[in-house]
Amino acid sequence: MTSFRQLNNGIGWAVFLIAFIVYSMTVEPTASFWDCGEFIACAYKLQVPHPPGAPLYLLLGRFFSLFAGADVTKVAYWINMLSVLTSALTVLFMHWTIVLIGRKAYQKPFSDLTQGETFTLLSAGFIGALAYAFSDSFWFSAVESEVYAMSSFFTAIVVWAAFKWELIEDEASANRWLIFIAYLVGLSIGVHLLNLVTVPALALLYYFKKTHKPSYKGGFLALLVGLVILGVINSLIIPGIPSMAFQFELLFTNGLGMPYGVGVSLFLILFLGALVGAIRYSILKNKVHLNVSLLALCFLLIGYLSYTLALVRSNYNTPLNENNPSNILNFVKYLKREQYGERSLLYGPVYTAEVENVERGKPQYKMSNGKYEIYDYRQKLIFPKEQEMLFPRVYYSPMEQYPKQYAEMLGLAPGQKPNFGDNLRYLFSHQMGHMYMRYLLWNFIGRDSDIQDAGMSFISKSPSSALSARGKSHNNYFGLPLILGLIGFFFLMKRNEKDFLTTTLMFLLTGIGLVIFLNAPPTEPRERDYIYVGSFYFFCIWIGLGVIQLTEWANKLLRQAVLSVGLASLASLVIPVILIQQNFDDHDRSNRYQQVDFAKNLLNSCEKNAILFTAGDNDTFPLWYVQEVEGFRTDVRVCNLSLLGTDWYIEQMKRKTYESEALPVSISEDLLREGINDQILFYENPNVKSGINLIEYLKLVKEDNQAIKVPLQDGSSINTLPSENLTIPIDVDAIKKAGFVPKDVEPLLTNQMNWSIGTSGILKPQLVQLDIIAQNAAHGWKRPIYFATSLSKASYLNMKEFMQLEGYAYRLMPVKIEGATEGIVNTKVLERNLTKKMVWKNLDNPQVYHHSEFYQLPTTMGRLSFQRLASQFAHEGKYQKAKDTLDYCKRIMPDQSIPYDHVSAGFVSLYLTIGDHASAMEIANTMMNRNNQLLDYFGQNRKASNEQDIQIALFQMQIIVESLKNAKAPEAKKYERMFLQQLQKLSS
Repeated sequence: MTSFRQLNNGIGWAVFLIAFIVYSMTVEPTASFWDCGEFIACAYKLQVPHPPGAPLYLLLGRFFSLFAGADVTKVAYWINMLSVLTSALTVLFMHWTIVLIGRKAYQKPFSDLTQGETFTLLSAGFIGALAYAFSDSFWFSAVESEVYAMSSFFTAIVVWAAFKWELIEDEASANRWLIFIAYLVGLSIGVHLLNLVTVPALALLYYFKKTHKPSYKGGFLALLVGLVILGVINSLIIPGIPSMAFQFELLFTNGLGMPYGVGVSLFLILFLGALVGAIRYSILKNKVHLNVSLLALCFLLIGYLSYTLALVRSNYNTPLNENNPSNILNFVKYLKREQYGERSLLYGPVYTAEVENVERGKPQYKMSNGKYEIYDYRQKLIFPKEQEMLFPRVYYSPMEQYPKQYAEMLGLAPGQKPNFGDNLRYLFSHQMGHMYMRYLLWNFIGRDSDIQDAGMSFISKSPSSALSARGKSHNNYFGLPLILGLIGFFFLMKRNEKDFLTTTLMFLLTGIGLVIFLNAPPTEPRERDYIYVGSFYFFCIWIGLGVIQLTEWANKLLRQAVLSVGLASLASLVIPVILIQQNFDDHDRSNRYQQVDFAKNLLNSCEKNAILFTAGDNDTFPLWYVQEVEGFRTDVRVCNLSLLGTDWYIEQMKRKTYESEALPVSISEDLLREGINDQILFYENPNVKSGINLIEYLKLVKEDNQAIKVPLQDGSSINTLPSENLTIPIDVDAIKKAGFVPKDVEPLLTNQMNWSIGTSGILKPQLVQLDIIAQNAAHGWKRPIYFATSLSKASYLNMKEFMQLEGYAYRLMPVKIEGATEGIVNTKVLERNLTKKMVWKNLDNPQVYHHSEFYQLPTTMGRLSFQRLASQFAHEGKYQKAKDTLDYCKRIMPDQSIPYDHVSAGFVSLYLTIGDHASAMEIANTMMNRNNQLLDYFGQNRKASNEQDIQIALFQMQIIVESLKNAKAPEAKKYERMFLQQLQKLSS
């Protein structure tokens, strides 16, 4: 007879195979948005990504990239397959974990289980594991190159190993499992720190096994010990060991005059010597617990050694080398994630607090003349005590928009100080409610849509016709996974209090615990459900255990064990079936290419040897991918303004990379270090009020000249901008000879560029931008300078009137067109780029699902460029050209695959202007009727999560109605009446 172990292994690997096949069918063929492009680029060439890095993930990603062979376009696919594999393995270990926990409900060894009990356990593991496999958030991470899939794998294998250890009676063998768990935890640090959150719960599991008569007091103490271990790993080991090494380095380099590296080397020798000596002592004195603890620490550190990858590769000055952790000084900053700043957790100022004083903080070092020299001190902001609070959730932040957002959420007047009740209300409503419970219910009740801040769907039927534009992302599981999970939760509470407490603690630590630790701000650039997949993992364990409870209930009625198992299993199987049925279409990325096409289109908007200013993750990371992996347009230097305020990034920009020459930054490294020239205040000097030559002003900055400095309260001084009006000299003859200025605007060329940069002062990224522009102008405009169209208003430096739209980017021109606040359009260049140089693969395929978080950036920018081109053609009287442009845009991005948006609504006016009434009404009818149905639905089912949808729909309708009225179209009255009726219903 087949043993239970063979059956369990077979079912486990069957679960693995099912998940692996489904993930392989839906995996992204190339780089997705957000961090994926960066991770693929860094894995392919073993470069250094954003802090704190993921070295083990990069090493394994590099291995998987080798399967692409010579075809670099397949590199992303194979690194995506790493997530597919680790996600399928996660599901495998979940099955085995459910079986291990479920077995204890019967209080007998596996060998004594009856046939009915055996099938019940295997069915529980199978259904619980597949429920997790096809859950929304986990599936999302399983098919792209992000660290969360592998992080989930380490969580799964660590939890499985802990419950496996619990079964082992032989102490020596059990201790080896503990050491193995420590090694896995060490390895997981090289992927993501999320796995560490389970450590306190593992300490509780250890206590339950080692204590014959556990008590609540003992369990609480075990939990505290686990929290201490977590703190030791997170604070003393990960950044702590390198920080201690740096203190040795300071002592031996600055104090004793030794060369760089001697202090670090001596520290490592002493640390390893002490560790080896302690292990030897534990062996000689037969101190088993000490020996196991030390060996666990040793193996954890072995796993942690993957971080040496960052040190080694950074020393080779790789093109992507974030924070440049090539020495102990920068390596510590890298591990501590210092570039992201800090959020108050236990005590700190609230958002209304105003800085009372600025004190000298920690010293900032630089490597100079064989020493670590202090060049500045960090600022330590001091706030009034009455503006500080215990456990601040509505905390002070330099982000200007946060105070207004906090006040709106809490219903407080601007400047009104929140009390502790407001603080807790924000915690429960936004952080725990909107930013966690909403995600939990997404996965186990259903998700309303893929639009940011969307709520959950429930038993209410989706208005399929009205929601056709986003119907694939409207998923409804009828609450069945939630119900079965709750059944399993109460089943475990009743049957096994120890495992109930352990799994509940794991669920809370990976959910609510992370909510408290992360202390989410009022807005996020994207949904953050992927952070909490560990919490959803433990809920799915309860889903599996719910199958056991259903089986027992069925057996009480039927009195036939095998029949009860079959019926309960079939009933429970509905859950993974409905999950895959609902989620497959909006998790299928198998033919999605728009994010890489977007990167190539943005680069192809630029002329040869261009400098391209970008800002966010999505207009930078895909570009890094296509340049680093596919070798596409490496002549263009991508300059990320979000990083241009850091000294290490500026230095990298000053080096040649591939075909791109160094950027012309003339300000010295010492004047751009962290803390130096981070902000330049506007302080008007009447003598130069009319204007200042930018090149001459930058010369004063480079000289650190006192003429532009003003003193601060702490006795230091800061550079100022003495005039809002800037000028750059222009060699008109040289510009005309270069030939990049359109002939029709050449008469507008003057001997200098004049513009107002405003009175808000400038930050370091803007200072470097101005330096690059000024130096490029001084050397004959040899390199074209471009600004991505996705940048914030401040990033354009108030120079839009000098810009020309050439696709996904504006080109800076040496000529000003008064009133062209959105730049001018060169129809010849823009038409060539949009129709000849850009690609739009599968955007016209309605079978391909395009997630709203992913398609909105490239398609909105694309449609806007087509609109600008068509508008310029219409302005020039070239109506056929305008029609061809709009028709081309509709053909490559039809409503059936990329729903019409507010830009498309603007097409109505253009079509009417050029006399194409039929095309105008096709868009108008589609959008007005769809939005009318949507507003009917939202009016009947109004909730806070739908407010954004309502405002978007009304805005689109208003654009169309105004276009029809202006053109005196006969349909204007009909649609105006429809629009006003919706306004009236929604306001009542």
